[in-house]
Amino acid sequence: MATERMFQIQAISGHVGTIPGRGTQREVEVCKYIDVSTCIGCKACEVACVEWNDHPFRETTFNNTYQTMPTTEWNYYNLIKFNEHEREPDGTLMWLMRKDQCMHCQDPGCLRACPADGAIVQYANGIVDFNQENCIGCQYCVSGCPFNIPKFNASTKKVYKCTLCSDRVGAGLEPACIKACPTGCLHFGTKDDMKQLAETRAQQLRDNSGFANAGVYDPQSINGTHVIYVLHDITKPELYGGLPANPVIPFTYTYWKWIAKPIGLVIALLGLLAVFFHYIFTGPKRPQPEPMEDEV
Repeated sequence: MATERMFQIQAISGHVGTIPGRGTQREVEVCKYIDVSTCIGCKACEVACVEWNDHPFRETTFNNTYQTMPTTEWNYYNLIKFNEHEREPDGTLMWLMRKDQCMHCQDPGCLRACPADGAIVQYANGIVDFNQENCIGCQYCVSGCPFNIPKFNASTKKVYKCTLCSDRVGAGLEPACIKACPTGCLHFGTKDDMKQLAETRAQQLRDNSGFANAGVYDPQSINGTHVIYVLHDITKPELYGGLPANPVIPFTYTYWKWIAKPIGLVIALLGLLAVFFHYIFTGPKRPQPEPMEDEV
C-alpha cells in the first residue's frame, strides 16, 4: 500500500510481531472538525467524496426527506443526515443536519474485530484505513463498529469506508469534502487545534445563540475520535441521525483475540497431539483380512 510510505503505522489488524516503521518518525494527530450549526445541507461534500474516490454517481432514494439515501454505502462514504426536531419549550422546528462518515476512532472497533492480517491499518496520525486486497470478507469489522460505518460489497466480497482521504493528506492536502464545503462548516488540522476551535465555537453557541447545552462530541468511551462535532445539544447526540451518546466496542469483538482465539488454538493443538499419540501407541489403521468362505 502506497500510503504506508507516507504515514507511520500505529496498529494492524490480525497482525502479530513488530509494526513496520515504529519509532522511525513523528506524526501529528490529524482531525476533521464538523460544525453542525453552520451546515446548510448543500451536499457539496457528498459530491466531492464521490468524485475524488472515482465512484459512479448512484440513484438516490426518496424517503420523505432531503437526505440522499437512508445510510452510507460501500461506494458512498459520506452522507448528510437530515432530522427534524422541535426545540423545547416553544416547539420551534429545527433541521439537525449532520455529516455521517467514518469517525476514525482512537480505539477502532473495526480493527479490533478484524482477523485478517493487514486488512485494516491505523496510522499514528489517527487515520484508520482499509486495504481491500487483504480483506477476507468476513464482515467482523461491520459488527465491531459502534457507528455502523463499514459497508460490504456483495460483488467483490470486500468491505469499504471513508479513508479520510489518506492519499490527499499524505500529499499535504486536506480531504476532498473539506475542500468543497462553502460555509466553513468543515475544518481540518491537528487534533489539538481542531479541539480548541470546536470548544470556542461551542462556547459561542452557549453564550450568544441560546443553546445552553452546546458542546463538542469527542466520545472518550473509545478514547476519542479524529472526526469531532459541535452539536447544539451535546446531551442528546441521538437526535443527530442516531449518533450514539456512549459508543462502545462490542465485548465479543474486543476480547475475542485475547480469549476465544487462543482457546481455539489450544483446542486445535490438543487435537493434533491426540492424533499424533494415537498414531504412536496404536499405529496406523491396517486393512482387515477378508472373511473366509466357510465363515460367510
